[in-house]
Amino acid sequence: MKSSRHIVHMDIDTFFVSCQRLLDPSLNGKPVIIGGARDRGVVASCSYETRDYGVHSAMPMRVALRLCPDAVVVRGDMEFYSSKSAEVTEIIAEQAPLYEKASIDEFYLDISGMDRYFGCYKWTSELKQQIIKQSGLPISFGLSSTKTVSKMATSESKPLGQLQIPFDAVQDFLNPLPVSKIPMVGAATHKLLSRIGIRTIRTLADIPEEVLVRLLGKNGASLHRKANGIDPTPVLQHSERKSISTERTFDRDSMDIFRIKALLVQMIENLCYQLRSERKVTSNIAVKIRYTNFDTHTQQAKLAYTSCDHILIQRALELFDKVYDRRMRLRLVGVRFSGLLRGDYQINLFDDVRLIRLYQAMDHVRDRFGNHVIKRASSLNAERQIMQQENTAQKQP
Repeated sequence: MKSSRHIVHMDIDTFFVSCQRLLDPSLNGKPVIIGGARDRGVVASCSYETRDYGVHSAMPMRVALRLCPDAVVVRGDMEFYSSKSAEVTEIIAEQAPLYEKASIDEFYLDISGMDRYFGCYKWTSELKQQIIKQSGLPISFGLSSTKTVSKMATSESKPLGQLQIPFDAVQDFLNPLPVSKIPMVGAATHKLLSRIGIRTIRTLADIPEEVLVRLLGKNGASLHRKANGIDPTPVLQHSERKSISTERTFDRDSMDIFRIKALLVQMIENLCYQLRSERKVTSNIAVKIRYTNFDTHTQQAKLAYTSCDHILIQRALELFDKVYDRRMRLRLVGVRFSGLLRGDYQINLFDDVRLIRLYQAMDHVRDRFGNHVIKRASSLNAERQIMQQENTAQKQP
């Protein structure tokens, strides 16, 4: 039975590096690493020239430089990278009937039905050239009947490539590939499968589904379907208006700015943990206050995609100082993150590797024991102190 879906996966090649080369053309053709400090930083992105030496993303910088000592290390500019991502998103949004922004540099498009009028491959090729011309960034794409196969086709076509896998050729495309090429297969799963002799997708596809379920749990069923070219996952319409927020109305209006700021810090810690748990980042933060006379004011700011507490706390406190411009009691404070994006950029890899490990350790503890077991010292007693104030106020005649 012929599939009626035509799914495109588009991925900007070595996105951070390609953006940096727009800023500094002298980097063209050179081995480039985007990342943090040489002694404690992490590789956020690397050029194809460095990959021949074994360098890859998320590798400690000191290890990468041992492998490729001639690499040019650049700290990176996330603000610029975010603006270029938005530029490419806008081009796609103007052309595609349905698109999903999977990460800062990765997109899915559902162009089903366009083959009747334009030809899906021709249309996508023209869109690719438009993106390259207007943004200056290299981009590759895969076109097939599912998100999984399209993504794998993109991977096989890079760099600056394009590959269409017709429905009746999907299994022939998948069979010779190693199982590690399937997007959901991580290092631990790959090691387990290799240990029992499952190294190619052909072998994986032939294993009975119930065997994989016993071996890998519920992920085994999903993996079996994908190995057989089955993935009904829809392309979800991208929306920049998605947001998460929280706010607190005080039982007694307050001018205790120190404790209000501490409560704001606590709110952001909780929201950032929620972001990382959902594998999301934010590009917009807003702080809201309401005065005792019910006047409500908001200050917001755009920022590079992040889910890091320390970055968002600093920006929120700056916004609070701007929006709170009267000597008047407050009855409400709140914070909102918008411009949310799902992807693998939960943590800014330009930061100190020790800071990254600290976030990971804190989130692990929260996952196990609850969201409220770890807090910054500045916010530790904020909720308790404000509640004590309110309880005292209620007891007063």
